[in-house]
Amino acid sequence: MILALVGPTGVGKTALSIALAKHYEAVIINFDSMQVYEQLDIGTAKVTAKEMEGVPHYLLSFVPLTKTYTVYDYQKEARELLDRFLSQGRNVIFVGGTGLYLKAVFYDYQFEKEKTVFDFSDLSNEELLEQIKKEGVSDPPHVNNRRRLERLYSKIKNKESLEKKGDQLLYPVTFVGLEASREILYERINQRVDEMFQDGLLEEVEKVKDYFPVSKALQTGIGYKEFLPYFQGECTLDEVKEEIKKNSRHYAKRQFTFFRNQFPVMWFETNYESFDQTIHEVLVAIEKGTS
Repeated sequence: MILALVGPTGVGKTALSIALAKHYEAVIINFDSMQVYEQLDIGTAKVTAKEMEGVPHYLLSFVPLTKTYTVYDYQKEARELLDRFLSQGRNVIFVGGTGLYLKAVFYDYQFEKEKTVFDFSDLSNEELLEQIKKEGVSDPPHVNNRRRLERLYSKIKNKESLEKKGDQLLYPVTFVGLEASREILYERINQRVDEMFQDGLLEEVEKVKDYFPVSKALQTGIGYKEFLPYFQGECTLDEVKEEIKKNSRHYAKRQFTFFRNQFPVMWFETNYESFDQTIHEVLVAIEKGTS
């Protein structure tokens, strides 16, 4: 059995994944692009050893901050793990928040390993978009989506194929999604950011501060990039906190849109008052769908 748990940040995916993994004696594979990195625990809301309750987790905390880990890397390593576990008759649960990682594993996405890594830090988003349009790309990413702009322009400069693939599902996977009303979810995201600061987020970021110039994860990851102006004396810690909350809320909205549009998901409303009820509803639906 393969399950993939999707949904926006803060909706309860981690708790559900542990419950389902214990029920099905499954292993868990992370598909969050920030949680693959070492030393980034609090700001990524990474599952703790205590929360794991003995369930084996993979592709978690194994990439040095100095390395840029790509979706190409993830696809290769996640599929190797998945194929190994399936050959052993193991149940596997994927949990995370990076939809492109999940799409790359389960669908016929083909990537070429980048021949050259480019530094576009001297180009603004608008300038990147202009260069992409000059290459005749008719449907470029939004000007505010820096990561996709850089990825696409890198492919152009490396003369890689821009052909879109990824419609064919390659594995028998069941997609399970958690959702909540926007009001409740945003309230929980704000609360979680407050708790991150109480748990030592500032101290965590200060420990890795020297890596900012060489770490794409720190420069682009929510929960970390917002500290750059603070370290440069341009804003207060309270302003950093509010910026993380705002960016996290926006990210949650984008996640929900992507998962709803890209995957055949069975959706469940998270019952925060009685999470056991949510677990029960999911288990019943999985049993129905796989019987």
